[in-house]
Amino acid sequence: MIDLRLVRENPDLVRASQRARGADESLVDALLAADAERRAAVKAADDLRGEQKAASQAVRGASKEERPAVLEKAKALAAAVKEAEEAERTADAALHALHLRIPNVVHPDVPPGGEDDAVTLRTVGEVPTYDFEVKDHLQIGEALGAIDMERGAKVSGARFYFLTGPGALLEFALAQLAVSRAVAAGFTPVVAPALVKPEAMEGTGFLGEHDEEVYRIERDDLYLVGTSEVALAGMHAREVLDLSAGPRRYAGWSSCFRREAGSYGKDTRGIIRVHWFDKVEMFSFCAPDEAEAEHRRLLQWEEEFLQLLELPYRVVDIAAGDLGTSAARKFDIEAWFPSQGTYRELTSTSDCTTFQSRRLAIRSRDADGKPQPVATLNGTLCAIARTIACLLEVHQQADGSVHVPAALRPWLGGHAVLSPGMALAPAQLL
Repeated sequence: MIDLRLVRENPDLVRASQRARGADESLVDALLAADAERRAAVKAADDLRGEQKAASQAVRGASKEERPAVLEKAKALAAAVKEAEEAERTADAALHALHLRIPNVVHPDVPPGGEDDAVTLRTVGEVPTYDFEVKDHLQIGEALGAIDMERGAKVSGARFYFLTGPGALLEFALAQLAVSRAVAAGFTPVVAPALVKPEAMEGTGFLGEHDEEVYRIERDDLYLVGTSEVALAGMHAREVLDLSAGPRRYAGWSSCFRREAGSYGKDTRGIIRVHWFDKVEMFSFCAPDEAEAEHRRLLQWEEEFLQLLELPYRVVDIAAGDLGTSAARKFDIEAWFPSQGTYRELTSTSDCTTFQSRRLAIRSRDADGKPQPVATLNGTLCAIARTIACLLEVHQQADGSVHVPAALRPWLGGHAVLSPGMALAPAQLL
């Protein structure tokens, strides 16, 4: 959640952020009113508790004649305190509910507009040309024996799939490369749970307006994560972190689940937009004044990874109206998909400032030793299914084979190409 002091001291800034997002700016005034009501309720309860304390002391010093009246007053004050404390709890709950509804304040450099208004910052690599008819990743994957959508749908329904043979091995190779790169950059590898409690989902901003995207296990009151960001953020909830040596960084591996509500008819073919995929996610806790620099570092690591995969891409600065609830700024990397003749999102990285840490009570100590909220940032290093789709398309060859980037070959038995019908010996490849 945003800093309540910021709302009190600079409400126009928060209203402007709401307008930029296309969100309801009247919520800012409602939050200010709820804050005033809560402070009034707290003062009223404190004043009554003070009177009650004085009345209790008066009972002890009262004479026999005075005692009944003093006791009656103390009794009335006790009832009034009880009512005032209930009013305080009600006002606090109302304030909290409104506070949760306001998304993070957008960074001043974020472009205005919506989904179609992202600004391209740079384009890296040349878009490949082919002297043969380009196939999409599903055609290539089926010919390789790498993707089986039909049986995925038979077992689990639409937007599910099997990765088989070279497809499964590509997943393991990408995971190995991503994790090894992250560890070399100083990240601690984490295998994160894919099921989390409601407070972790709410704390990271994935409930509320986004809850239609989330799978919920009602019997156990747990949620399937759409990204390991949720578990990694929640891992340090209600803790005070030592960041004296710099940011604390994790590379989380987990399966991810998304209902894709509202995406009916979009990307129904292949494994670009699916209900389940595996992902390696970078997550960083750092001091708030280091967040912008850390955001750039996460983006740099994402770019380096795609360069190792020999994929042409562009970096875009996402517009305010297309930001998620928690993000103050977000960069996407869109890679080239030949079958579509366009760039599509492959990774993203978001600076969530102190928005998530305030919800989850994650703090570090400042120079004076006082606990303060930390900044949290996330970045996808490799969303594996979509990356496999892009690899197959970009690196396809006329004979149906697929070029293997050099960085992946150590985990694919040294093979420079994957070909239909080729024998892949697991002992050699893993």
